[in-house]
Amino acid sequence: MSTLRKYLIAGLLVWLPLAITIWVLLWVLGLLDGIFGGLIATVVKVVPPGLGEALRELRQIPGLGVLTLLLLMLGTGVFAANIVGQWWLKQWDRLLHQVPIVKSIYSSVKQVSDTLFSSKGNAFREAVLVEYPRAGSWTIAFVTGTPAPEVAPLLGDGSEHVSIYVPTTPNPTSGFFLMVPKSQLRPLAMSVDAALKHIISMGVVAPNATSTAAADGQGKGAPSDPNPIG
Repeated sequence: MSTLRKYLIAGLLVWLPLAITIWVLLWVLGLLDGIFGGLIATVVKVVPPGLGEALRELRQIPGLGVLTLLLLMLGTGVFAANIVGQWWLKQWDRLLHQVPIVKSIYSSVKQVSDTLFSSKGNAFREAVLVEYPRAGSWTIAFVTGTPAPEVAPLLGDGSEHVSIYVPTTPNPTSGFFLMVPKSQLRPLAMSVDAALKHIISMGVVAPNATSTAAADGQGKGAPSDPNPIG
């Protein structure tokens, strides 16, 4: 029985990641096709019958919603990359920033998306160790910047503080925003990508050999490292 259980678990470890990946991709595909189908259904009501029938046939093509979305994003990117497109986008931003309620949501989402996805963005600068949620308990966090000028003078002893993001596991998109003294952080000799993989896997997936070798040369960034960040 122990041998049979071992083989079953080995088979599960092979198929489970693949099955979940396929399920997520099919869900996204279905969602995009549904949105695309809804748009076609709306357009059909205002176009001539012959054209409407042709559009209905398009709904039967699987994956066309994904292709349409990709073409739309590509076309928008080309438009936004030239001078005329940039001028129109500025007018669009200015308009949305004048609408109550909408301006708060739009500006917040735009700032976050620009930080995360823009080539000029620098959302996670480096991975560090920090004592959290209590003394003697350490977790991986990411340096995101410095406290706002209005906040920095109120942080106590006058020591330099940094802003960090402490992600939860296995879902790093939720977490905690903290402002802590820079001296309390320990630098990690691993990339941000390697640290994210380590967090998502709940510590099961260790950093790659390159990161490990670099960490060995610096005491692996352990809490006992006498040289804090900076």
